[in-house]
Amino acid sequence: MVDRADVEAALRGVIDPELGADVVELGMVGDVIIDGGNVVVEIALTIASCPMRDQIEVDVVRKVAALAGVESVSVQVGVMNDEQRTKLMERARLRAREHADPTMVSPTTRVLAVSSGKGGVGKSSVSVNLALAIAELGYPTGLLDADIWGFSIPRMLGVTGERLAAGESRKIVPLHVAGLDVVSTGLLLDDEGTALMWRGLMLSKALQQFLTDVAWSDQLQYLIIDMPPGTGDVQMALSRMLPQAEMVVVTTPQQAAQKVAARVADMARRSHMPIVGVVENMSWFTTDDGDRYELFGSGGGEELAIDLAVPLLGQVPLDPNVVAGGDEGRPVVGEGQAGPAAEAFRGIAKRVIELVPPADQDTCTARVAVLAEQLETQLAG
Repeated sequence: MVDRADVEAALRGVIDPELGADVVELGMVGDVIIDGGNVVVEIALTIASCPMRDQIEVDVVRKVAALAGVESVSVQVGVMNDEQRTKLMERARLRAREHADPTMVSPTTRVLAVSSGKGGVGKSSVSVNLALAIAELGYPTGLLDADIWGFSIPRMLGVTGERLAAGESRKIVPLHVAGLDVVSTGLLLDDEGTALMWRGLMLSKALQQFLTDVAWSDQLQYLIIDMPPGTGDVQMALSRMLPQAEMVVVTTPQQAAQKVAARVADMARRSHMPIVGVVENMSWFTTDDGDRYELFGSGGGEELAIDLAVPLLGQVPLDPNVVAGGDEGRPVVGEGQAGPAAEAFRGIAKRVIELVPPADQDTCTARVAVLAEQLETQLAG
């Protein structure tokens, strides 16, 4: 006659492939009903559409059915509530720190995940120009394009024809572009039009490779990560792999976008990822005559910041140069360019540095080195 302890011991052999821990350790096992040789196991998944659901169900049946005296096994699958998901993420992050391969990102590097609830709000433009603005201030900065499907960073920086390569240590060496250390899926493909038909575990593994197999410099003060929109696998993986990560939320002024952006902020908090603040993009358009039009409404960024009890880091106006610069590989922040959007990004960068100051003790030395390199480049030009 088996008991719950026997069943739980067997279930410790059922591993959630995405979280890398067994279902008992992760708190996914609910009631276990034993009636003679018949066993019913309740399993709570993180989301109803969990891509590993079938595999977990099959593994539960196999492991429990192997126990002596068990004649039949059935699995009742449910979905975790918010409190259960929060506890699961706590366990997963703790386990990741103890067991996962160490990332190549220095623990002193400030990691900023630029995120949005949906696409089309200019998140990648914010990521690129924020990274350039921070580097412009003299801080060594990296830029990771974690939008695995929708990578756009290479085109925005004008490096679509270049590829990443391995160095002497067999680690991938970031591409050095415009003063940034850059890594993107787009720098691994021969054609930027190639569709990546990845999901679930493959997305998490891609992010893991970018963090563990890339030779990120120990001197990086900031690593800006352009996140995919929404609250999926990459977001959950990042919170486990980089406990020091903090989030910058991008929204547009209209209320619909603000409500959607609140979801990604909620995900961050449930994953214990601090939120630095909110960036409102496409805030208004100013004509050549000086007339200002709020084409997408107003107040969304400020309202979201108030709801989240975080600062509104800045508002970026609609500027045709942002779109043109992204298409041509010449972002509005770079080469000393001016203009309302460029100045807005620079102001946001200064605010971010105030709120998330560099952690490295050698900050001054690193800044001097970067500024010296920039001066040599200007003199050479």
